[in-house]
Formats: sequence, structure tokens, C-alpha cells
Amino acid sequence: MVDDRVERLAKDLMSGDRRALARAITLIESSRQSDRTGAAALLEQVIPSSGEAVRIGISGAPGAGKSTFIEALGNHLIDLGHRPAVLTVDPSSVINGGSILGDKTRMETLAKRDQAFIRPSPSGRTLGGVTRRTRESMLLCEAAGHDVVIVETVGVGQSEIAVAEMTDMFILLLHPASGDELQGIKRGIMEIADMVLVNKADGELKMAASRSALEFSRALSLLHSRDDDWVVPVVTCSALTKEGVDEAWKTAERYLQLQASSGARDSRREKQASSWLWGELTESLLDRLRDDPEVKQELRRLEENVAQHNLPARVAAGELLEKVMGRAKEE
Repeated sequence: MVDDRVERLAKDLMSGDRRALARAITLIESSRQSDRTGAAALLEQVIPSSGEAVRIGISGAPGAGKSTFIEALGNHLIDLGHRPAVLTVDPSSVINGGSILGDKTRMETLAKRDQAFIRPSPSGRTLGGVTRRTRESMLLCEAAGHDVVIVETVGVGQSEIAVAEMTDMFILLLHPASGDELQGIKRGIMEIADMVLVNKADGELKMAASRSALEFSRALSLLHSRDDDWVVPVVTCSALTKEGVDEAWKTAERYLQLQASSGARDSRREKQASSWLWGELTESLLDRLRDDPEVKQELRRLEENVAQHNLPARVAAGELLEKVMGRAKEE
């Protein structure tokens, strides 16, 4: 039976209440056992109302101007009649685990508009800086009526790959760079990009941005695109002056429409759903193992043996799994 509070929260969220959406995301991000039960019930309530939005991932190196660009794009989308939601994954404090930057302070004009929703979340210990609950937050935003959901990552490590695996389109945002800096961009990141934006194409950097765009285009021509029927475009823009933001969105629309009409979007989402299931299964199993008193005790013994080079990590993990599986059969 669904808790009355969860049912009321789901109803308020699906009516477009931004406060209800914020409370719902707080609920699914909670690690408390009582909240986990409520979160699962909430997701079951709202999932039939999700899935209609376009999902866009945006990443890039620190200093590329991601937040400034997303604010400019968000305001542009609202002017076109859209309701954007922005999920930003902040670096986490190593002391308290909370968000350090707070993206609402970096997107002040967008945060003030009723049609927008901005939610920063600490990256925590999750590999790649994409939170474990980002996918669920996306579903909640969609159920609340937001038709464009943007996920911004911290732009380090595996974050780009992680966000590309949960969105319909991945945009790589870069600043004007020299040829030497171009060599430093990982090939794998370039290969998953569906569009490359060279930001800060204004003032003294305008010519440099054009040269960088040409260099990036040449580099991309040597790589294999994710889609055979799409040549990855490189677009220059200035989030500061808003020049090129409209062209960037029109380019994104062309790609999204192509993906939808060809069936590629549905196929990609099916693969993403399968990956999500396995990821959730892995994390849930690890959570249960960490919370089990007997496992904790055995794990301490195994960790000590591994640390003292008395036991290979692979053998230790196998012993623990054998013990857990054997106990499960007995029960």
C-alpha cells in the first residue's frame, strides 16, 4: 500500500510543483532505509508520466563555461516555450560530502524563472562524478512536466562517458584551444560527442575560437562517429553575448529529430535501461553487503589478509561471495 504522503507528493510533483519536485529528489537521494522504501514507491507512481522529454548531457573541462552556457541555453529554451530542468553534479566536499559550488548561485537569471528547475547534487563517491540517483532525478523532472532535461557533469575522469550513457545527446563544450591542447583531449571523449561547442567565441578570443573549431572538425573527421548518418558538427558560440546559442539549439534539434525518426533514440534508451538495471543491481547488492553485520566482520578479516599480502584480492572476494551465497541457500 502506498503511503499517503508519498501519494500526495507524487500528485503535487506531477502537477508541476517545483517544491514537490525538490522534495522528491531529496527523498530519492537519501540513504536512510525508511526513505528508500518511500523513494521506490514514489518512482512507481510517477514513472508512467516520464519518458517524453529530451535528455541532453553537457560536459567539458573546468573553465569551458558550462554553467554560463547552460544558463543561456535554458533561458533561450524558455523563450521558445520549453520547460528546462538542469541537473548539475557538483564536486563533493571531502569533509561533509555536500556540494561545494552550488549551481543556483552560478545560474541566477535562470533560477528565477518559473519554467526552469535547477538542482545541484554532490558527486559523492560515485565514479565519474555522476550521482547514482541522477537517472531517477531525470524521471522525476520529466514527470513534473519538464520537456528538456540537461545533465551537467564536473567534466573530469569518466563523467563524460557516464552521462553519455544516460542521455539522448551528448554535447562536449570546449574553450578556444591551441593545437597542443587539442592533443590533450581524450580520443574516447571525442568519439562519444554528438556535437562539439567551442565556447567563448567573443572579443579577442573570437578568431581563436574559429581556428579551434576548424581544428576540432579535422580531428573529428578521423574518428568514428556513434551514428553512421550523422556528421558531428562543431559550432562556435558565446554564452556571454548569447551569439550562436540559437544555432547550437537548432543543431541539437536536428540531431534529436533524426534520432527519433530513425528509431535510434528508442534503441539507445532500451540499452540504457538495461545498463541502469545492472548498475542498480550491483549497487544494491554492495549496499546490502556493507550493511550486513556478519559480512562486515568477515570483510575486516579478509581486508587484513589482503593488506598483509597473505591473500590475493580475487581469492578474498571469492571466499566472501561463497559464504554469502551459501548462507542464502540455507535460508
